[in-house]
Amino acid sequence: MKDRSVTAHRDCTTGNADTLHTTDRTPQGSDTVKSRVLRRTAIAAAAASATVLTLAGCAGGGGDASGKDGQQITLTVATFNDFGYTDALLAEYTKEHPNVKVVHNKAATSNDARANYFQKLGKKGLADIEAIEVDWLPEVMKYSDLLAPVPDDLKSRWLDWKVKDATDKDGNLIGYGTDIGPEAICYRADLFKKAGLPTDRDEVAKLLSGDWATYFSVGDQYVKATGKAWFDSAGGTYQGMINQVAAAYEDPSTGAITATDNPEVKKIYDQVLAASKTQSAHLGQWSDDWNAGMQNGAYATMLCPAWMQGIISGNAKDVTGWDIANVFPNGGGNWGGSYLTVPANGAHVKEAQELASWLTDPAQQIKAFGNAGTFPSQQEALKDPTLLDATNAFFNDAPVGKIFSDRAAAVTVSPFKGQYYFQINDAMQKALTRVEDGTQSAADSWNQWVSEVKAIK
Repeated sequence: MKDRSVTAHRDCTTGNADTLHTTDRTPQGSDTVKSRVLRRTAIAAAAASATVLTLAGCAGGGGDASGKDGQQITLTVATFNDFGYTDALLAEYTKEHPNVKVVHNKAATSNDARANYFQKLGKKGLADIEAIEVDWLPEVMKYSDLLAPVPDDLKSRWLDWKVKDATDKDGNLIGYGTDIGPEAICYRADLFKKAGLPTDRDEVAKLLSGDWATYFSVGDQYVKATGKAWFDSAGGTYQGMINQVAAAYEDPSTGAITATDNPEVKKIYDQVLAASKTQSAHLGQWSDDWNAGMQNGAYATMLCPAWMQGIISGNAKDVTGWDIANVFPNGGGNWGGSYLTVPANGAHVKEAQELASWLTDPAQQIKAFGNAGTFPSQQEALKDPTLLDATNAFFNDAPVGKIFSDRAAAVTVSPFKGQYYFQINDAMQKALTRVEDGTQSAADSWNQWVSEVKAIK
């Protein structure tokens, strides 16, 4: 879930509008929303929604969500990117709860929302409901006691691994699951045809069914036939591979850093860089050249979580060759996803929990999917005909609902991400980049990464 645009986050506790800055690790392409077509809105979509959606002003007051005492309350919901929480959707809740007013504050980037979240958690200034990315969880878990737990009777709603990721050491689920990012393979059927490879998505799924060695072997065939790159970057491909490792960098039981001694990490590093020599376009993800590559055919395949569809369609509007295969090397993988959290010191915790529960129940997850392509994490929603029948016209009418539901079911590993995971992984991404841009050899860059990891306290 990524982006790059500007908006204002209105803090209803102070009445101030604080401008948020514009950096994030995943810019998204924009896309026209059509009925039953999955998409993930991004750059243009975030810019278009830069104004604060207000269903009511920042009023104070007591009362509860059912309005039993006749008083009105205001609940604030803070998100980023596009969760699919439209004016119409939120109006449904206020219609059912006439004494509740809802204010939706949408930050343009998750990085800035993250900074605001950790600056104010446990203090004053957060919304009654705050969205978080899955990537924040290692740090969020350190402050789980500052969040109101999700009621136990709701835990069965979500996929098991979605619940596990947001459950603290005391067994409290601290987030209401929103979307997930099950991964498939997006590919250029027109470029496959020129290389003499199958173009039908079912045949491509068979072709790539296997482990990463299979994926890279087909990449060799493509490169030999065309002289062009098979995938976008070593960094992006590495991320899909490392997300299949249960404990890549840290020991789940002790938290100790084990990254440099983990043979799986070294194997993946060596494997992806060996393929990168001939198969990678060497285009860093989220760069302008990477975006342009989706249009100009700089690479034929890319790892494709559900939300990537909007990025591709937004950056390759004039291309008719993109398609999606119901396959992912070595099984299943998930990249991304979010939760709603309820700060425990909020003015209306019980009412906020009720709204968070409503926003993430199966019916609303399906509506959010239709509004913004956010792929559901709810067990029941994943079986909904509206989802399973969904297609994406840009990707040759690919049955994306069925494809990504299958991909979600294929996820068997929920990687442990401890306190130092992202610091270690960021250093790894830089190590891969050094090799791809010719700054260092693979051996020297690995040794530098080892030194950096060992220096982490």
